[in-house]
Amino acid sequence: MYRYFFISCLMLIMLVSCKNEHKQESVQNQVESSYKEQYRPQFHFSPEEKWMNDPNGLVYNDGFYHLFYQYYPDDIVWGPMHWGHAVSTDLVHWEHKPIALYPDQNGLIFSGSAVVDTKNTSGFGENGKIPLVAIFTYHSMDGERAGRKDFQTQGIAYSLDNGDTWTKYADNPVIGNEGIKDFRDPKVFWHEPSKSWILTLVAGDHAKFYTSKNLKDWEHLSDFGRTKGAHGGVWECPDLFPLKIKGSDEEKWVLIISINPGAPNGGSGTQYFVGDFDGKTFSTDQTEPKWLDYGTDNYAGVTYNNVPNGERIFIGWMSNWDYARDTPTKKWRSAMTLPRKLSLYEWDDDYFLANYPIETVDKLSNPPLLEQTEVPSGETFSVETNGLNQSEIWLTTASRKFKLLFKNASNEVLELHMDVENRKFEVDRTLSGKIDFQEDFGARKHIAPLIGAQKKAHELRIFMDWSSMELFIDQGLVSMTEQVFPTSPYDTLIIVNEDDEAPILISTVSPMKSVW
Repeated sequence: MYRYFFISCLMLIMLVSCKNEHKQESVQNQVESSYKEQYRPQFHFSPEEKWMNDPNGLVYNDGFYHLFYQYYPDDIVWGPMHWGHAVSTDLVHWEHKPIALYPDQNGLIFSGSAVVDTKNTSGFGENGKIPLVAIFTYHSMDGERAGRKDFQTQGIAYSLDNGDTWTKYADNPVIGNEGIKDFRDPKVFWHEPSKSWILTLVAGDHAKFYTSKNLKDWEHLSDFGRTKGAHGGVWECPDLFPLKIKGSDEEKWVLIISINPGAPNGGSGTQYFVGDFDGKTFSTDQTEPKWLDYGTDNYAGVTYNNVPNGERIFIGWMSNWDYARDTPTKKWRSAMTLPRKLSLYEWDDDYFLANYPIETVDKLSNPPLLEQTEVPSGETFSVETNGLNQSEIWLTTASRKFKLLFKNASNEVLELHMDVENRKFEVDRTLSGKIDFQEDFGARKHIAPLIGAQKKAHELRIFMDWSSMELFIDQGLVSMTEQVFPTSPYDTLIIVNEDDEAPILISTVSPMKSVW
């Protein structure tokens, strides 16, 4: 009897063990297969699943960079907005966190910002804990359906555990709406000269500035923009901050405004203004729109608050409202740009805002597939490599005219054209792969002007991920961000040097590590 009992127990243990091993193997397989879907970015942030758009609440606190974002957890198309959440210690490797903010009786949770209230001006801090305070737009669907114009208001919430859990302020909203249809996207920072918080939001065709001592009670200061900048669409996602001019101690203020539609190459884009802010009013002598990125897939970007070294670090949503809901992904939709450091340059009494990948991105480069290779004037160079769809390409050249072509076995091609004589750079994705999911995606070539000081030689740095291309010319004085959806990975790089005199130096073609 005991023998049979022992054998039965042994068989049961073996059965449970096999089931556990199978379960562990299944979980491991899921981990290994995650983030390997077609078009899934390998070194850009994307949600585990479902819909994502604007980055929100970018703030550093207690060793972590927080990335909140517009999120709909039930589908891969836009729906009732929440704040998704992820954290990082280096801005390239991310840990997904639970949803931070959910819709409530005041409405959906639209875009906004977050601050570290070190002085506990809000009074939310307890037992010495410094509160994180989020400032966001409430969007009342009932109000919108009823035809009212006051359906967007501003609310706040706070966290005492570094963003893991949030409590909404009982007296929300903190800024009401007197009848402005598009009244949203608050960005807040501490203004030391006035010992107050400054809030910037957008109201249809202009920006509004507010001040507060406690993040709860806000006073309107001034407006900006009705007669400045581009006005082809609604203004969104403002950001106001100071920057020193490169190589100088002089400081200017930069105001970022996203606009949809009305970007230079169609749909969504981000413009900027350089001027002065006296604690109440922003002013600028700028007469023409300036654009942070001339590609079609860098929108709604804002910068981090409370960065330890004082750098101004920017992240944008890598999509465009023309086709954001239609891109050919199945499990998730949308990614963020690489994190970029913003710098301000001055030439000929004019100012230019550069954006360039932060140094941490450099650590993702693997040993090069190709380096220190020259393409002589008037010649064509071609290299085949399997790692091209997840790579960094770095060129330096005085060539005044050349082409870069990324091709695959299906003869799909992404073309980049440099034309120094006509001061322009062109991206052509009309034959780049899947383009028929929306009529505007592959409809035309995209053009960026070559700006800044005239240079004899130019530097080009290109990051290719599974469904994107980010181009930076001359340390980011010109940038172009573009989504691409080849049916198979690009595996051939062709460089056509059309200049009669100057060679092109390929500094490196390096695979990039996956951050997942």
